Amino acid sequence: MTDTLSSNTQAILLLTAPLMSGRRDASFELLTPGEYKRLARFLRELHREPADLLGLDAGAILEQSRHVVASERLKSLLDRGFLLSQAIERWHSRAIWVMSRADSSYPGRLKARLKDDAPALLYGCGDASLLELGGLAVVGSRNVDDELVAYTEGIGRIVARANQALVSGGARGIDQAAMRGALEAGGRVCGIMADSLERAAMNREHRDLLMDGRLVLASPWDPLAGFNVGNAMQRNKVIYALSDAALIVSSDLEKGGTWAGAVEQLEKLRLVPVYVRINGTSGGALEALRRKGAMPWPEPATSEELLMTMFPEAADGLVAGVTQMSLSAVRESALTASSNVVAPDPADSEEHRFRAARAVLESMETARSEEQIAAELNVSKDQAKLWLQQLVEEGVLEKLTRPVRYRASGKPMRLF
Repeated sequence: MTDTLSSNTQAILLLTAPLMSGRRDASFELLTPGEYKRLARFLRELHREPADLLGLDAGAILEQSRHVVASERLKSLLDRGFLLSQAIERWHSRAIWVMSRADSSYPGRLKARLKDDAPALLYGCGDASLLELGGLAVVGSRNVDDELVAYTEGIGRIVARANQALVSGGARGIDQAAMRGALEAGGRVCGIMADSLERAAMNREHRDLLMDGRLVLASPWDPLAGFNVGNAMQRNKVIYALSDAALIVSSDLEKGGTWAGAVEQLEKLRLVPVYVRINGTSGGALEALRRKGAMPWPEPATSEELLMTMFPEAADGLVAGVTQMSLSAVRESALTASSNVVAPDPADSEEHRFRAARAVLESMETARSEEQIAAELNVSKDQAKLWLQQLVEEGVLEKLTRPVRYRASGKPMRLF
Protein backbone atom coordinates (compact mmCIF):
# COMPACT_ATOMS: atom_id res chain seq x y z
CA MET A 1 0.00 0.00 0.00
CA THR A 2 1.21 3.49 -0.78
CA ASP A 3 1.66 5.91 2.09
CA THR A 4 0.19 8.74 -0.01
CA LEU A 5 -3.57 9.12 0.06
CA SER A 6 -5.28 10.02 -3.19
CA SER A 7 -7.04 13.36 -3.34
CA ASN A 8 -10.36 11.56 -3.62
CA THR A 9 -9.67 9.54 -0.48
CA GLN A 10 -8.66 12.66 1.42
CA ALA A 11 -11.92 14.36 0.43
CA ILE A 12 -14.02 11.33 1.42
CA LEU A 13 -12.24 11.15 4.79
CA LEU A 14 -12.97 14.81 5.44
CA LEU A 15 -16.64 14.33 4.58
CA THR A 16 -17.38 11.08 6.38
CA ALA A 17 -14.68 10.14 8.89
CA PRO A 18 -14.35 11.16 12.56
CA LEU A 19 -10.56 11.17 12.10
CA MET A 20 -8.80 11.40 15.48
CA SER A 21 -11.85 10.97 17.68
CA GLY A 22 -12.86 7.48 16.51
CA ARG A 23 -16.48 8.46 16.93
CA ARG A 24 -18.81 11.29 15.93
CA ASP A 25 -17.55 14.70 17.02
CA ALA A 26 -20.39 16.91 18.20
CA SER A 27 -18.77 19.92 16.52
CA PHE A 28 -18.98 18.31 13.07
CA GLU A 29 -22.00 16.63 11.54
CA LEU A 30 -20.38 13.95 9.41
CA LEU A 31 -22.15 12.73 6.30
CA THR A 32 -24.00 9.48 6.88
CA PRO A 33 -23.46 6.63 4.38
CA GLY A 34 -26.79 7.51 2.76
CA GLU A 35 -25.92 11.20 2.49
CA TYR A 36 -22.52 10.47 1.02
CA LYS A 37 -24.07 8.06 -1.48
CA ARG A 38 -26.45 10.80 -2.69
CA LEU A 39 -23.61 13.33 -2.90
CA ALA A 40 -21.41 10.89 -4.83
CA ARG A 41 -24.19 10.23 -7.34
CA PHE A 42 -24.73 13.96 -7.81
CA LEU A 43 -21.02 14.53 -8.38
CA ARG A 44 -21.01 11.81 -11.02
CA GLU A 45 -23.90 13.54 -12.77
CA LEU A 46 -21.72 16.67 -12.87
CA HIS A 47 -18.80 14.57 -14.18
CA ARG A 48 -16.95 15.48 -11.00
CA GLU A 49 -15.16 13.57 -8.23
CA PRO A 50 -14.82 14.13 -4.48
CA ALA A 51 -11.34 15.58 -5.04
CA ASP A 52 -12.90 18.46 -6.96
CA LEU A 53 -14.41 19.66 -3.68
CA LEU A 54 -10.86 20.56 -2.67
CA GLY A 55 -9.99 22.27 -5.96
CA LEU A 56 -10.02 25.86 -7.16
CA ASP A 57 -13.66 25.73 -8.28
CA ALA A 58 -14.89 24.00 -5.13
CA GLY A 59 -17.11 26.95 -4.26
CA ALA A 60 -19.16 26.58 -7.42
CA ILE A 61 -19.56 22.82 -6.88
CA LEU A 62 -20.63 23.34 -3.27
CA GLU A 63 -23.25 25.81 -4.42
CA GLN A 64 -24.56 23.37 -7.02
CA SER A 65 -24.76 20.67 -4.32
CA ARG A 66 -26.89 22.70 -1.90
CA HIS A 67 -30.03 20.67 -2.60
CA VAL A 68 -28.15 17.45 -1.73
CA VAL A 69 -26.19 18.59 1.35
CA ALA A 70 -26.03 22.13 2.75
CA SER A 71 -22.93 23.83 1.34
CA GLU A 72 -22.06 25.34 4.75
CA ARG A 73 -21.99 21.87 6.28
CA LEU A 74 -19.79 20.52 3.49
CA LYS A 75 -17.40 23.44 3.82
CA SER A 76 -17.01 22.97 7.59
CA LEU A 77 -16.15 19.31 7.05
CA LEU A 78 -13.71 20.02 4.23
CA ASP A 79 -11.91 22.61 6.38
CA ARG A 80 -10.62 19.88 8.74
CA GLY A 81 -7.30 19.60 6.94
CA PHE A 82 -5.11 19.89 10.04
CA LEU A 83 -7.09 17.18 11.83
CA LEU A 84 -6.72 14.94 8.78
CA SER A 85 -2.94 15.45 8.74
CA GLN A 86 -2.78 14.39 12.39
CA ALA A 87 -4.85 11.28 11.68
CA ILE A 88 -2.69 10.32 8.70
CA GLU A 89 0.45 10.64 10.82
CA ARG A 90 -1.05 8.43 13.50
CA TRP A 91 -2.15 5.77 10.98
CA HIS A 92 1.23 5.78 9.29
CA SER A 93 3.07 5.27 12.59
CA ARG A 94 0.93 2.18 13.21
CA ALA A 95 1.21 0.77 9.66
CA ILE A 96 -2.52 1.36 9.09
CA TRP A 97 -3.58 2.07 5.53
CA VAL A 98 -6.78 3.62 4.22
CA MET A 99 -8.36 3.44 0.77
CA SER A 100 -11.60 4.64 -0.77
CA ARG A 101 -13.94 3.42 -3.50
CA ALA A 102 -12.23 5.90 -5.80
CA ASP A 103 -8.91 4.04 -5.55
CA SER A 104 -7.85 1.32 -7.99
CA SER A 105 -6.59 -0.74 -5.04
CA TYR A 106 -10.09 -0.97 -3.54
CA PRO A 107 -11.35 -4.59 -3.60
CA GLY A 108 -13.12 -5.23 -6.89
CA ARG A 109 -15.43 -7.78 -5.28
CA LEU A 110 -16.95 -5.11 -3.04
CA LYS A 111 -17.51 -2.72 -5.94
CA ALA A 112 -19.01 -5.38 -8.18
CA ARG A 113 -21.24 -7.01 -5.58
CA LEU A 114 -22.30 -4.16 -3.31
CA LYS A 115 -22.04 -1.34 -5.87
CA ASP A 116 -22.99 1.99 -4.22
CA ASP A 117 -23.50 0.18 -0.91
CA ALA A 118 -19.83 -0.81 -0.78
CA PRO A 119 -18.13 1.05 2.10
CA ALA A 120 -16.86 4.44 0.98
CA LEU A 121 -13.69 3.85 3.02
CA LEU A 122 -11.67 0.84 4.12
CA TYR A 123 -9.02 1.03 6.83
CA GLY A 124 -6.64 -1.83 7.38
CA CYS A 125 -3.30 -3.29 8.34
CA GLY A 126 -1.45 -6.01 6.45
CA ASP A 127 -1.41 -7.01 2.79
CA ALA A 128 -4.55 -5.52 1.24
CA SER A 129 -4.23 -7.80 -1.81
CA LEU A 130 -5.52 -10.65 0.38
CA LEU A 131 -8.93 -8.99 0.16
CA GLU A 132 -9.05 -9.97 -3.53
CA LEU A 133 -8.52 -13.71 -2.95
CA GLY A 134 -12.07 -14.76 -2.17
CA GLY A 135 -12.20 -17.87 -0.02
CA LEU A 136 -14.53 -19.30 2.60
CA ALA A 137 -16.35 -17.03 5.03
CA VAL A 138 -16.83 -18.64 8.44
CA VAL A 139 -19.10 -16.87 10.92
CA GLY A 140 -20.96 -17.68 14.10
CA SER A 141 -21.80 -16.79 17.66
CA ARG A 142 -19.48 -15.25 20.23
CA ASN A 143 -20.46 -17.48 23.13
CA VAL A 144 -19.79 -21.12 22.24
CA ASP A 145 -18.43 -24.17 24.03
CA ASP A 146 -14.97 -25.69 23.68
CA GLU A 147 -16.23 -28.48 21.44
CA LEU A 148 -17.56 -26.04 18.85
CA VAL A 149 -14.36 -23.98 19.06
CA ALA A 150 -12.31 -27.09 18.28
CA TYR A 151 -14.64 -27.99 15.40
CA THR A 152 -14.28 -24.49 13.92
CA GLU A 153 -10.51 -24.53 14.23
CA GLY A 154 -10.63 -27.72 12.18
CA ILE A 155 -12.56 -25.92 9.44
CA GLY A 156 -9.86 -23.26 9.37
CA ARG A 157 -7.16 -25.91 8.96
CA ILE A 158 -8.97 -27.54 6.03
CA VAL A 159 -9.34 -24.14 4.32
CA ALA A 160 -5.60 -23.52 4.72
CA ARG A 161 -4.67 -26.95 3.34
CA ALA A 162 -6.83 -26.26 0.27
CA ASN A 163 -4.82 -23.05 -0.30
CA GLN A 164 -7.95 -20.94 0.11
CA ALA A 165 -8.23 -17.75 2.14
CA LEU A 166 -10.50 -17.63 5.17
CA VAL A 167 -12.71 -14.59 5.73
CA SER A 168 -14.27 -13.83 9.09
CA GLY A 169 -15.19 -11.07 11.48
CA GLY A 170 -12.50 -11.18 14.13
CA ALA A 171 -14.97 -11.43 17.02
CA ARG A 172 -14.41 -13.84 19.88
CA GLY A 173 -15.91 -17.29 19.61
CA ILE A 174 -16.44 -18.78 16.15
CA ASP A 175 -14.74 -16.00 14.18
CA GLN A 176 -11.48 -16.13 16.09
CA ALA A 177 -11.49 -19.95 16.22
CA ALA A 178 -11.75 -20.19 12.41
CA MET A 179 -9.04 -17.59 11.91
CA ARG A 180 -6.75 -19.24 14.46
CA GLY A 181 -7.13 -22.66 12.83
CA ALA A 182 -6.28 -21.31 9.37
CA LEU A 183 -3.29 -19.29 10.57
CA GLU A 184 -1.83 -22.12 12.63
CA ALA A 185 -2.01 -24.30 9.51
CA GLY A 186 -0.11 -21.70 7.48
CA GLY A 187 -3.13 -20.25 5.70
CA ARG A 188 -4.15 -16.72 4.77
CA VAL A 189 -6.85 -14.85 6.64
CA CYS A 190 -8.94 -11.71 6.14
CA GLY A 191 -10.43 -10.35 9.34
CA ILE A 192 -13.17 -7.74 8.82
CA MET A 193 -13.42 -5.81 12.05
CA ALA A 194 -16.50 -4.02 13.35
CA ASP A 195 -14.50 -2.05 15.93
CA SER A 196 -11.08 -1.50 17.53
CA LEU A 197 -9.01 -2.02 14.38
CA GLU A 198 -6.06 -0.09 15.78
CA ARG A 199 -5.95 -2.16 18.95
CA ALA A 200 -6.10 -5.40 16.95
CA ALA A 201 -3.39 -4.20 14.56
CA MET A 202 -1.10 -3.34 17.47
CA ASN A 203 -1.62 -6.72 19.14
CA ARG A 204 1.79 -8.37 19.47
CA GLU A 205 0.36 -11.76 18.44
CA HIS A 206 -0.84 -10.28 15.15
CA ARG A 207 2.19 -8.22 14.11
CA ASP A 208 4.34 -10.99 12.59
CA LEU A 209 1.34 -12.43 10.73
CA LEU A 210 0.45 -8.99 9.39
CA MET A 211 4.00 -8.25 8.30
CA ASP A 212 4.44 -11.71 6.73
CA GLY A 213 1.43 -11.18 4.46
CA ARG A 214 -0.69 -13.99 5.90
CA LEU A 215 -3.18 -11.81 7.78
CA VAL A 216 -5.00 -8.64 6.82
CA LEU A 217 -7.29 -6.81 9.21
CA ALA A 218 -9.71 -4.35 7.63
CA SER A 219 -12.68 -2.27 8.70
CA PRO A 220 -15.09 0.22 7.12
CA TRP A 221 -14.94 2.19 10.38
CA ASP A 222 -12.34 4.45 11.98
CA PRO A 223 -9.47 2.50 13.59
CA LEU A 224 -10.38 3.96 17.00
CA ALA A 225 -14.10 3.23 16.74
CA GLY A 226 -15.59 1.31 19.64
CA PHE A 227 -18.19 -1.44 19.49
CA ASN A 228 -21.48 -0.51 17.86
CA VAL A 229 -24.29 -2.99 17.20
CA GLY A 230 -25.16 -1.35 13.88
CA ASN A 231 -21.57 -1.58 12.67
CA ALA A 232 -21.38 -5.23 13.68
CA MET A 233 -24.50 -5.91 11.62
CA GLN A 234 -23.30 -3.95 8.60
CA ARG A 235 -19.87 -5.55 8.36
CA ASN A 236 -21.48 -8.94 7.68
CA LYS A 237 -22.29 -8.01 4.09
CA VAL A 238 -18.63 -7.08 3.58
CA ILE A 239 -17.55 -10.52 4.83
CA TYR A 240 -19.93 -12.27 2.44
CA ALA A 241 -19.04 -10.00 -0.49
CA LEU A 242 -15.34 -10.80 -0.13
CA SER A 243 -15.86 -14.58 -0.13
CA ASP A 244 -16.76 -17.36 -2.57
CA ALA A 245 -18.93 -19.32 -0.13
CA ALA A 246 -19.98 -19.04 3.50
CA LEU A 247 -20.38 -21.40 6.43
CA ILE A 248 -22.49 -20.49 9.45
CA VAL A 249 -21.29 -22.58 12.37
CA SER A 250 -23.73 -21.29 14.97
CA SER A 251 -26.32 -18.55 15.43
CA ASP A 252 -29.00 -17.28 17.76
CA LEU A 253 -32.54 -17.60 16.47
CA GLU A 254 -33.96 -14.39 15.01
CA LYS A 255 -31.47 -12.13 16.79
CA GLY A 256 -27.84 -11.09 16.62
CA GLY A 257 -25.46 -10.17 13.83
CA THR A 258 -24.87 -13.69 12.54
CA TRP A 259 -28.58 -14.29 12.08
CA ALA A 260 -29.22 -10.88 10.49
CA GLY A 261 -26.31 -11.26 8.07
CA ALA A 262 -27.34 -14.75 7.02
CA VAL A 263 -30.96 -13.78 6.44
CA GLU A 264 -29.86 -10.76 4.39
CA GLN A 265 -27.74 -13.05 2.20
CA LEU A 266 -30.41 -15.69 1.76
CA GLU A 267 -33.36 -13.40 1.14
CA LYS A 268 -31.89 -10.27 -0.44
CA LEU A 269 -28.26 -10.12 -1.55
CA ARG A 270 -27.65 -13.77 -2.54
CA LEU A 271 -23.96 -13.09 -3.18
CA VAL A 272 -22.54 -16.54 -2.38
CA PRO A 273 -23.69 -20.06 -1.49
CA VAL A 274 -24.55 -20.19 2.22
CA TYR A 275 -24.02 -23.40 4.21
CA VAL A 276 -24.94 -24.25 7.78
CA ARG A 277 -23.42 -26.84 10.09
CA ILE A 278 -25.56 -29.93 10.53
CA ASN A 279 -23.41 -32.24 12.67
CA GLY A 280 -23.83 -32.29 16.43
CA THR A 281 -26.53 -30.15 17.99
CA SER A 282 -27.24 -27.53 15.35
CA GLY A 283 -30.05 -25.73 17.14
CA GLY A 284 -33.20 -24.04 15.95
CA ALA A 285 -31.45 -21.12 14.27
CA LEU A 286 -29.50 -23.23 11.80
CA GLU A 287 -32.59 -25.29 11.01
CA ALA A 288 -34.52 -22.07 10.39
CA LEU A 289 -31.77 -20.86 8.05
CA ARG A 290 -32.03 -24.12 6.10
CA ARG A 291 -35.73 -23.44 5.59
CA LYS A 292 -34.75 -20.06 4.20
CA GLY A 293 -32.46 -21.67 1.64
CA ALA A 294 -29.14 -22.40 3.35
CA MET A 295 -27.55 -25.69 2.37
CA PRO A 296 -26.25 -28.39 4.71
CA TRP A 297 -22.46 -28.28 5.13
CA PRO A 298 -21.20 -31.61 3.72
CA GLU A 299 -18.26 -31.81 6.14
CA PRO A 300 -15.47 -31.91 3.53
CA ALA A 301 -12.47 -33.76 4.92
CA THR A 302 -9.98 -33.13 2.09
CA SER A 303 -8.85 -30.21 -0.03
CA GLU A 304 -10.60 -31.64 -3.06
CA GLU A 305 -13.89 -32.02 -1.23
CA LEU A 306 -13.68 -28.47 0.10
CA LEU A 307 -13.02 -27.04 -3.37
CA MET A 308 -15.99 -28.93 -4.79
CA THR A 309 -18.16 -27.54 -1.98
CA MET A 310 -16.98 -23.97 -2.46
CA PHE A 311 -17.03 -24.01 -6.27
CA PRO A 312 -19.85 -26.35 -7.33
CA GLU A 313 -19.62 -25.03 -10.91
CA ALA A 314 -16.22 -26.72 -11.14
CA ALA A 315 -17.31 -30.00 -9.62
CA ASP A 316 -17.89 -31.85 -12.91
CA GLY A 317 -14.69 -33.81 -12.59
CA LEU A 318 -12.46 -30.75 -12.74
CA VAL A 319 -11.43 -30.53 -9.10
CA ALA A 320 -11.18 -34.22 -8.18
CA GLY A 321 -7.58 -35.23 -7.62
CA VAL A 322 -6.35 -31.62 -7.47
CA THR A 323 -4.72 -30.34 -4.30
CA GLN A 324 -3.48 -26.87 -3.36
CA MET A 325 -5.55 -25.35 -6.17
CA SER A 326 -6.50 -21.69 -6.08
CA LEU A 327 -9.72 -20.27 -7.46
CA SER A 328 -7.91 -18.85 -10.47
CA ALA A 329 -6.49 -22.31 -11.20
CA VAL A 330 -9.97 -23.84 -10.96
CA ARG A 331 -11.29 -21.29 -13.44
CA GLU A 332 -8.38 -21.82 -15.83
CA SER A 333 -8.82 -25.57 -15.62
CA ALA A 334 -12.54 -25.20 -16.31
CA LEU A 335 -11.81 -23.32 -19.53
CA THR A 336 -8.95 -25.43 -20.84
CA ALA A 337 -10.44 -28.79 -19.92
CA SER A 338 -14.11 -28.21 -20.66
CA SER A 339 -13.84 -29.80 -24.10
CA ASN A 340 -12.68 -33.04 -22.46
CA VAL A 341 -15.48 -33.26 -19.90
CA VAL A 342 -17.99 -35.98 -20.62
CA ALA A 343 -21.38 -34.37 -20.08
CA PRO A 344 -24.79 -36.03 -20.13
CA ASP A 345 -25.83 -34.01 -23.15
CA PRO A 346 -24.63 -31.03 -25.25
CA ALA A 347 -26.85 -28.58 -23.37
CA ASP A 348 -25.20 -29.46 -20.07
CA SER A 349 -21.74 -29.08 -21.64
CA GLU A 350 -22.61 -25.67 -23.09
CA GLU A 351 -23.96 -24.47 -19.75
CA HIS A 352 -20.82 -25.66 -18.03
CA ARG A 353 -18.60 -23.76 -20.49
CA PHE A 354 -20.66 -20.61 -20.04
CA ARG A 355 -20.34 -20.79 -16.24
CA ALA A 356 -16.58 -21.20 -16.56
CA ALA A 357 -16.35 -18.28 -18.99
CA ARG A 358 -18.45 -16.11 -16.70
CA ALA A 359 -16.11 -16.81 -13.78
CA VAL A 360 -13.15 -15.55 -15.83
CA LEU A 361 -14.88 -12.51 -17.32
CA GLU A 362 -16.33 -11.19 -14.08
CA SER A 363 -12.79 -10.73 -12.74
CA MET A 364 -11.37 -9.23 -15.96
CA GLU A 365 -9.05 -6.39 -14.94
CA THR A 366 -8.83 -4.48 -18.25
CA ALA A 367 -11.24 -3.79 -21.10
CA ARG A 368 -10.98 -6.19 -24.05
CA SER A 369 -12.52 -6.45 -27.51
CA GLU A 370 -14.82 -9.25 -28.65
CA GLU A 371 -12.00 -10.70 -30.72
CA GLN A 372 -9.60 -10.74 -27.77
CA ILE A 373 -12.17 -12.36 -25.49
CA ALA A 374 -13.10 -14.98 -28.07
CA ALA A 375 -9.42 -15.87 -28.50
CA GLU A 376 -8.81 -16.09 -24.75
CA LEU A 377 -11.88 -18.29 -24.24
CA ASN A 378 -11.06 -20.37 -27.33
CA VAL A 379 -14.56 -19.97 -28.77
CA SER A 380 -15.96 -18.46 -31.95
CA LYS A 381 -16.58 -14.73 -32.14
CA ASP A 382 -20.33 -15.36 -32.52
CA GLN A 383 -20.36 -17.51 -29.36
CA ALA A 384 -18.37 -14.90 -27.44
CA LYS A 385 -20.75 -12.19 -28.62
CA LEU A 386 -23.78 -14.09 -27.31
CA TRP A 387 -22.15 -14.65 -23.93
CA LEU A 388 -21.01 -11.03 -23.70
CA GLN A 389 -24.50 -9.75 -24.50
CA GLN A 390 -26.00 -11.92 -21.75
CA LEU A 391 -23.41 -10.83 -19.19
CA VAL A 392 -23.97 -7.17 -20.04
CA GLU A 393 -27.71 -7.62 -19.53
CA GLU A 394 -27.03 -9.29 -16.15
CA GLY A 395 -24.80 -6.40 -15.09
CA VAL A 396 -21.69 -8.58 -14.84
CA LEU A 397 -19.93 -6.74 -17.67
CA GLU A 398 -19.97 -3.18 -18.94
CA LYS A 399 -19.89 -2.44 -22.65
CA LEU A 400 -17.70 0.47 -23.77
CA THR A 401 -17.87 2.18 -27.15
CA ARG A 402 -15.42 3.89 -29.49
CA PRO A 403 -14.08 1.23 -29.87
CA VAL A 404 -16.35 -1.52 -28.56
CA ARG A 405 -14.76 -3.23 -25.57
CA TYR A 406 -15.95 -5.02 -22.44
CA ARG A 407 -14.82 -4.94 -18.84
CA ALA A 408 -16.06 -6.25 -15.51
CA SER A 409 -18.67 -3.92 -14.04
CA GLY A 410 -16.74 -4.06 -10.74
CA LYS A 411 -13.81 -2.22 -12.34
CA PRO A 412 -15.29 1.19 -13.23
CA MET A 413 -13.08 4.15 -14.02
CA ARG A 414 -14.97 6.21 -11.48
CA LEU A 415 -16.95 4.70 -8.69
CA PHE A 416 -16.81 6.64 -5.43
